Amino acid sequence: MDQFTPLSALGGGLLIGLSAAILLLANGRIAGISGILDGALKPGGSETSWRLAFLVGLLAAVPVMALAGYALPAVRVEATLPVVALAGILVGFGTRLGSGCTSGHGVCGIGRGSGRSIAATLAFMASAAVTVFIVRHVLGA
Repeated sequence: MDQFTPLSALGGGLLIGLSAAILLLANGRIAGISGILDGALKPGGSETSWRLAFLVGLLAAVPVMALAGYALPAVRVEATLPVVALAGILVGFGTRLGSGCTSGHGVCGIGRGSGRSIAATLAFMASAAVTVFIVRHVLGA
């Protein structure tokens, strides 16, 4: 918690919420990244352009911030490539199993008062807490 910055965290959260609200009001769509990616990858989809624009915006944010002069934190991944690949596969599987991801359920679904999204987000967070406990305290990693 040495790098806890409540004001920037609040600002980031407000921007995420504002973006999700704008997408819902303007397009009637939920800002769930897994659903947006899934729809963008489907051949012949009628809503491919806004989905691709959304995804490009996600990826372009970091380089734009760097070009604007903001200092970016160093990224350090201590896991091996096979572990990272397995983690990605598990996240993808969990996203399918949970019918969405934390952005769709946690940000948008809870904001809409969806009981299914509240239950899914509780399951995501409980799973994360158990995983961290096992990795840090049982396996000692």
